Amino acid sequence: MPTAGVPAAPPLPEDIEALLRRLRMPHVRRHAPDVVATAKAQRWEPIEVLRTLLGEEVAGRDRSALATRRAAATFPTGKTFDAWQTETSSIPAPTQQALRTLEWVGRRENLVVCGPSGTGKTFLLEALGQQAVEQGLRVAWFTLENLGVLLRRHRADDSVTKAIARVLRADLVVIDDIGLLPVSADVAEGLYRLVDAAYEKRSVAISSNLQPAAFDELMPKTLATATVDRCSTTPTSARPPQTASACPKPWPATASSPWPAPDEPRHRRGPRGDLRRTRHHHRPHHPGGEHDPDLTGRPGGRHWADPMATSGQIS
Repeated sequence: MPTAGVPAAPPLPEDIEALLRRLRMPHVRRHAPDVVATAKAQRWEPIEVLRTLLGEEVAGRDRSALATRRAAATFPTGKTFDAWQTETSSIPAPTQQALRTLEWVGRRENLVVCGPSGTGKTFLLEALGQQAVEQGLRVAWFTLENLGVLLRRHRADDSVTKAIARVLRADLVVIDDIGLLPVSADVAEGLYRLVDAAYEKRSVAISSNLQPAAFDELMPKTLATATVDRCSTTPTSARPPQTASACPKPWPATASSPWPAPDEPRHRRGPRGDLRRTRHHHRPHHPGGEHDPDLTGRPGGRHWADPMATSGQIS
């Protein structure tokens, strides 16, 4: 829209307009009249005109691609790190910064965020997803209900595998809010098939009210065990995918030995979670309790008042 008192730039000749349409350069076509008028008035060098027009085209395409990736991700609310308060989170700032670099996505590592409702699990995952989109990565956002719908829709024509392959064109797949309700057989199968197909190929980020070891409370034990195994088992690649987990510590750790003895008793699982890096060792699962030493250095075990108490950071 021309500014008041400033004459509008003359339109491009029809043949130039046609050529730009044929070359599919809409942003050059939009900005060329003003750029040409400015160049003529200020006596720009021809190369400067070309640089400006191509720069406008690249910037416009980047904006369009960003909008397309953001729409394809189907984020639930549009929250970003602009509204995230680093200082109020119990996750250490270095850990938050390590997650925000998204290097774990490039290494095809997985992220599991566990804790009760209202602790910012979905906020964190959506902000990470938004940042991934802004960095040129593709993100797919799912709830368990969406996965069940996907499976039922494509089971009729036996195209479930193809549908999951299309989902995995994304660099990061987010599955939100596992653990609120028991899941149907379709949903459990969809979750397993997606996690299994993404194994060593894509990063999967999961938020849950339950720690992974308790997934068998929601779905058949066989599928729950296989799903957790695919999220956390060490593959044979040189730099294996790993899992960063915001769940309660699954075993007590001591300075002398981080692993529990075989006959060590199980402790009661607390309601709060921590953020830790899982190295995928096969070992017994012992949820944290009042006798667990706290890896943040605080004696007496879990501090359940923290919405997401943190016991480690991703390096």
